[in-house]
Amino acid sequence: MRPNRLPRLLTLSAAALAGTLWLGACASHAPPDAASAQAALPDTAAVPLSATQRLQWLDRVSWGASDSADQQLQRLGLQRWLDAQLAPRQPPRLPAQAEQQIAALEISQRSMLELQRDIAAQRLAARTATEQGQGEGEGARLRQEVQRHLNQLAAQAQQRQVLRALYSPAQLQEQMTWFWMNHFNVSTRKAETRLWIADYEERAIRPNALGNFRTLLEASMRHPAMLLYLDNASNAKGHINENYARELLELHTMGVGSGYTQADVQAMAHVLTGVGFSTRDADAPPPRMDPELQADYLRDGFFEFNPKRHDYAPQVLLGQPLRAKGMAAVDEALDRIVASPATAQFIARKLAVFFMSDNPPPALVQRTAAAFSRSHGDMATTLRALLTAPEALAQQGQRFKDPMHYVLGAVRLGYDERVASDVRPVIGWINRLGQPLYGHETPDGYPVSQSDWASSGQMAARFDVARQIATRSAVLFRAEPQAALEQPPYPDLAQRATAQARVAQWSAASRDALAKARNVPDWNTYFLSAPEMMVR
Repeated sequence: MRPNRLPRLLTLSAAALAGTLWLGACASHAPPDAASAQAALPDTAAVPLSATQRLQWLDRVSWGASDSADQQLQRLGLQRWLDAQLAPRQPPRLPAQAEQQIAALEISQRSMLELQRDIAAQRLAARTATEQGQGEGEGARLRQEVQRHLNQLAAQAQQRQVLRALYSPAQLQEQMTWFWMNHFNVSTRKAETRLWIADYEERAIRPNALGNFRTLLEASMRHPAMLLYLDNASNAKGHINENYARELLELHTMGVGSGYTQADVQAMAHVLTGVGFSTRDADAPPPRMDPELQADYLRDGFFEFNPKRHDYAPQVLLGQPLRAKGMAAVDEALDRIVASPATAQFIARKLAVFFMSDNPPPALVQRTAAAFSRSHGDMATTLRALLTAPEALAQQGQRFKDPMHYVLGAVRLGYDERVASDVRPVIGWINRLGQPLYGHETPDGYPVSQSDWASSGQMAARFDVARQIATRSAVLFRAEPQAALEQPPYPDLAQRATAQARVAQWSAASRDALAKARNVPDWNTYFLSAPEMMVR
């Protein structure tokens, strides 16, 4: 049946029934009985996990449970499965169709240097056309072409991110990539970040998502996307810009109220002078400077430390003087900040909130912070401590889903390993729910608490998205016209083993609503609209 010839499958009464269930999700989801929670990571070799337990692990560690993911967890057992998620093969092997789509993108085929030079050439052509009197119309057309190209590059970064989130076997790495992109947030709505966003995720964030936090922090600091977004590219001696220094302490490491002062922000801003980037040819000579400064000059890819712009005045940070000078002072400052107990606490709590609940148990945060400190910021070690802690195992099903988790979870459940030929509808559904990828304008990133995503307006929008996924998700495969004719224009969620396992644990009200479904689209809509589907 063609999607555009579907009968009106959802009656007003059916929509009202689903909407009633949906609005129930605005209320706090009841926590599971703590007495039934596992006290430690179970020995699955001796006692296999129940279907409910497997779903809880998959919803927490991955972008959403699917039948194939559940089968893999059963086959490997929890310990081996978690080990594989914490240390996945690199690069992860995606399904061939997904790999092909990623490989076809311009951001995959061309280097960052080539893309940057292209945009620079396009800008020069637009400026030249205007200056040479070719008419404002031609200059405007060329400027619009630059904007179109930048938008295209940002859109391709979104497509690549969604393809990997849906189909990568390294699901925890993908979740942590999104977590860190949000933590070290840059917005494509500012300056040239649209040009750099794909490279920022690919080079700075994803390779370090399960690695060392200190390495990740420096990779973010050195990237043009961050240097542009938080203005450190313009931070120089005599022209101090505190934006990045402030956010580095407040949002990236120690957190508000952790003990650092405005004087520390100012000192860090002075330390960071000269930290920027250059788009000159790699073999171009360094900028002219006094001979005594030349030894301090550093160029690594696009990253540049320019001693001529650096303030060499002595600085005191967190109560102690910095002994090093130049770029070495930057390294010393980062080492000191990352080693602070406040940083361990801040990162541990943010991880616990992301994976567990709005108010994670203090003991869980302390356990995670201790692992962070003990391992010197090794994220795999830190995450293992978080995910396997007794307090975490008693916190199942309390994390309200943000739009990313809601939409991606629904698609993974509905289509499993069938690769979408066009993920732009998925991006559209996420946008509809107010969480566009790389679109948060302020450096604090998207919030994750239930109060931020459980408003009546959000619930109404989610119901609309649920209905689209329930009835018209064949748009994901519209690039395959013949297959679209042979396949129904919607998934049959009731046939998914993971969906059946969920329903068995749901409230009587939710099961009664599903029993009233008159057809597959109705059942899909009620299922995706259930309060239980709002949490993970």
